[in-house]
Amino acid sequence: MATKALFALILLCVFKDVSAFWRMECRGRTGLARIDPIMDAGVISPHIHTVHGSSGFSLSATYDQLMDGSCTSCAVKQDKSAYWTPALYFQDSDTHEFEIVPQIGGMLAYYLLRGDNVTAFPPGFQMIAGSNYRRDYTVGDPKSPDPPQSDWAALKQTSQGDLEQRAIGFNCLDYHKPPEGSMFRHYLPEKGFLDANCPDGVRIELMFPSCWDGQTTAPDHKSHMAYPDLVGNGVCPDSHPSRLVTLFYETIWDTNAKQFQGRTGEFIISNGDPTGFGYHGDFMSGWDVKFLQEAIDTCTNESGDIRDCPLFVNEGPLQTDEDQDACQFDVPAALAQEDGSAQNLANLPGNIQIQAGPESATPGTGDIPPVLSAATSFLGTFLGGDDPATTSAAAPIASSSASSVNSALGGAFIESSSPSASSSQDFNVLASPLAETLVSSSTSSSTPLAPVTTAAPVVTSEPGVSYEIVSTQTITNGAQVEEIVWKEAIVYVTEDSVTTVTVAPPKVNSERELHRRHAWRHRHHGRS
Repeated sequence: MATKALFALILLCVFKDVSAFWRMECRGRTGLARIDPIMDAGVISPHIHTVHGSSGFSLSATYDQLMDGSCTSCAVKQDKSAYWTPALYFQDSDTHEFEIVPQIGGMLAYYLLRGDNVTAFPPGFQMIAGSNYRRDYTVGDPKSPDPPQSDWAALKQTSQGDLEQRAIGFNCLDYHKPPEGSMFRHYLPEKGFLDANCPDGVRIELMFPSCWDGQTTAPDHKSHMAYPDLVGNGVCPDSHPSRLVTLFYETIWDTNAKQFQGRTGEFIISNGDPTGFGYHGDFMSGWDVKFLQEAIDTCTNESGDIRDCPLFVNEGPLQTDEDQDACQFDVPAALAQEDGSAQNLANLPGNIQIQAGPESATPGTGDIPPVLSAATSFLGTFLGGDDPATTSAAAPIASSSASSVNSALGGAFIESSSPSASSSQDFNVLASPLAETLVSSSTSSSTPLAPVTTAAPVVTSEPGVSYEIVSTQTITNGAQVEEIVWKEAIVYVTEDSVTTVTVAPPKVNSERELHRRHAWRHRHHGRS
């Protein structure tokens, strides 16, 4: 009789099937406007978005229109996709006025090649992640770290609603300390915590579902996609058997900018959400399918740097930061006078009301002419489709923060809480730093450092032992890329059963062999 004994194994190494990825750099913001061609096609969106990608973006943008855009704000010129999320604002508690938080370095869109037979997005493909009206966290205590991913199924926390909530992260940035793992914190911290702990701002993170049912969209814009059971990795549901690229957005907001220092107030997402639970994002593919599939098949360098992909380089050149910054979409006439980056706004753009929950938020008031700026100019009628364009849309984006960092190298992406983060006594306080990592302000985004790589120790196993992956986590810190793969050892123990017959009444003695858990950790990457 064979019995399974499970042991926890922490293995620090790189596996090609989980480490293949690239970071699409989109340094420019093509626009800041109340436009959402997925959720509000043809009409003004209730809340404002920060938009990156193709200049073909519009109220009713289609795949063909994105592909026909004259430029893209991303580094690879063949990427005419559209990426958008709500913007972040600050409300002063004394004046009650709003101002947009500076966005640092545009955004990064990670293309993670997870799972088997990863397929390119088809023409016309679009999807969303997150829930605009969510104002509560229902998968445990949001101020406590997530349980180990291997426990999610036993805890009955693998429904799509549960996974969606864990696909959002608010990463506290301090470039002089080891980084937090991505999606470690699922809520927007209060200003006091950000002021005390996050001198380099907050990085908002969003993992998109990657399991696909074969349709380019759905009536609810969501149900054609599903998360695998570990959010960014794992097993797809039977209803969504195909695997597309796993998209992961990172956007950095300078919550420690000078204009916010010494002031009281709160940071609020532009959909009126001060909690962060309602953060969401949208994606419309603007790739040539054959080109993207070739990139999926060949751009597998473990650095994740697009400069290490021969296809992107040979079909380039890659666009400079200046090229990306110059790309903007045309703002429809109905929004020509609305300036979401103006100072001292009396209301959030669209006159969106702040709703902190925990009950779900109600739809916004986008059909009411909003207060546009401190000068209190107003919109006129803005119903209808794409109006003639009058102005370009982009507001300035900060290229660096006070503690400058080469954001081309990205931050971190994982699917579970890091061990060091989970050990923090207070979830609102960063775990004690193990070492200080200084990032030089002179590092150029156009010449990223090569990642430091060392071979992983060889894992030895005894006869009868095999290993199965239960979760993975990957941390990118400057030039260092570190991936941890959590495995469990499956040990087969053979037990001999002997029956003894005696004259005395039978007496059965049973003994239960206790199996002790142990953990091995192998470090793969050294620190530079």
